[in-house]
Amino acid sequence: MPEYDVIIAGLGAMGSAAAWHLSASGYRVLGLERFEPPHQFGSSHGLTRIIREAYFEHPLYVPLVQRAYELWSDLEGRSGRKLLVQTGGLMIGPAGGVLVTGAIRSAKAHKLPHQLLSAEEIRKRFPAFALPDKMVAVWEPRAGILFPELAIQSYLEIAREKGAALKFNTPVIGWKAHEGGVRVDTGVQSYTASNLVLSAGSWMNSLLPDLRLPLSVERQVLFWFEPLSRQELFKSDRFPIFIWEFAYRHFFYGFPDLGDGVKIGIHHEGQTAQPDSINREVSEAEIETARNLLCRFFPSAAGKCRSAAVCMYTNTPDEHFLLDRHPLYPQVLIVSPCSGHGFKFSAVIGEITATLLSGGKPVFDLNLFRLSRFANLAVGS
Repeated sequence: MPEYDVIIAGLGAMGSAAAWHLSASGYRVLGLERFEPPHQFGSSHGLTRIIREAYFEHPLYVPLVQRAYELWSDLEGRSGRKLLVQTGGLMIGPAGGVLVTGAIRSAKAHKLPHQLLSAEEIRKRFPAFALPDKMVAVWEPRAGILFPELAIQSYLEIAREKGAALKFNTPVIGWKAHEGGVRVDTGVQSYTASNLVLSAGSWMNSLLPDLRLPLSVERQVLFWFEPLSRQELFKSDRFPIFIWEFAYRHFFYGFPDLGDGVKIGIHHEGQTAQPDSINREVSEAEIETARNLLCRFFPSAAGKCRSAAVCMYTNTPDEHFLLDRHPLYPQVLIVSPCSGHGFKFSAVIGEITATLLSGGKPVFDLNLFRLSRFANLAVGS
């Protein structure tokens, strides 16, 4: 008789959400995490994350994020914490760029409220934005901010209240499938379960060496800048979240000043890294690169860099998620990685994980996330 119904390896965004949903569904859950969450060593820190609905990456994500909005509201009610602030959002770039055309495609496909704004209209409505005349933006009113550390804390507290056993500072070093379940080894102790959820983010390849998944870990730097002037323009009631395609397929994103400064990050231009040896020092050159973007597009925000932090993206070649069963061991569910845009979905992916392990059929189209899309996947080697 297995000790648990489900073992979860990794309690970041996806794993902690899965722990909540599985334990709430009555499963005997063991969660194993190599650090003590919420922590600064993975992909789920940095105070804030964007949530947005007119998803430029693909219209398939829209029903998922719509369900996520419902679950974030539910989690707020259960935890008593404010986890989502709606600011609206601007997807900015050339009219024919990847970002604007993709956001419009999703908005039209799902009949989402949105507006296409000219540079002049944006400058009048949001005076902090210094848009060149050639650029436009898609305005979506439901976009906003999530608070990742508080969200993970809430997931785990509720999971524990529902009976989940959570072990921190306990890395998974290996697992072995057998008839009727799995055995998971931490180096100190082994545990058995009927099912295993692998949600280890940047450590996923170390837990799936047999599959040779085409995953790469990318170093991602976050910056908080103190506005030079007109600080009121950067408050959340006058400064929405944004993503900006400032050159073809080159993006940066940002948040209003919530008391720590204006936060920005450059999307998908980081160095390839290893999760256990990543450089966590931020150089002056990196700070100046970020400040130069502010000088171009938000000159009033380009003051002192108050702080900076390093996190990780774990990327697939097509930048879509992994959410599928192991091709040889159906009792093993792979729930990761997220290619730098997954946190907002964690609530619904946790729910989908519980549905899949119960033998149910999710109501969402998950075809983008199948392992079979990788032509050179090694199985059984």
